[in-house]
Amino acid sequence: MEQTRTFKLANYGERFIALAIDTMLVSIIGSIVGVGGGGGIWGGGIISFMIGVGYQWYFLTQQNGQTPGKMLMKIQVIKVDGTEIRDADAVLRYLGYLLNSAVASLGWLWAFIDSDRQGWHDKIAQTYVVKVDDEKRKNG
Repeated sequence: MEQTRTFKLANYGERFIALAIDTMLVSIIGSIVGVGGGGGIWGGGIISFMIGVGYQWYFLTQQNGQTPGKMLMKIQVIKVDGTEIRDADAVLRYLGYLLNSAVASLGWLWAFIDSDRQGWHDKIAQTYVVKVDDEKRKNG
C-alpha cells in the first residue's frame, strides 16, 4: 500500500531570513576568496557565480535540501513530487535566483501571489520550500 505524504509550505518570513543568512555566508566566502571590486565578469563575476552554484549544489544535494539558512529556519527544498533535490535541480534553482533578480525582482515577488508560494526559481527547478518533517529526521 502506497503512503501519501503531505508537506507544510514554508512561510515568506522563514524563506526570507534563510535567504538573507545564505546571502551573507556566500558574501563572506567570496570575501575570503578575494572576489569583488574591479574583477569584471571574467574575474569576480565568474568566481562569484561558481561560489553561488557550488554553495547551492552542495547544501541542497548533500545536506537534505538545506542550506545553513534553511537549517536554522527548519525548512528545506524538495521536488514537487516530494523527492530529494538532484544535481541539475540545484543548478537550475540557482540560475532561477539570477533570473529572479534580473527582472526587477519579479521572480522573488512571484511567490507572494503563487498558491504554492513558488518563486520563479522554484517553478524552473520544480521545487517547493517546506517545513522540515521532524518525525522523518528522528526516524530517518
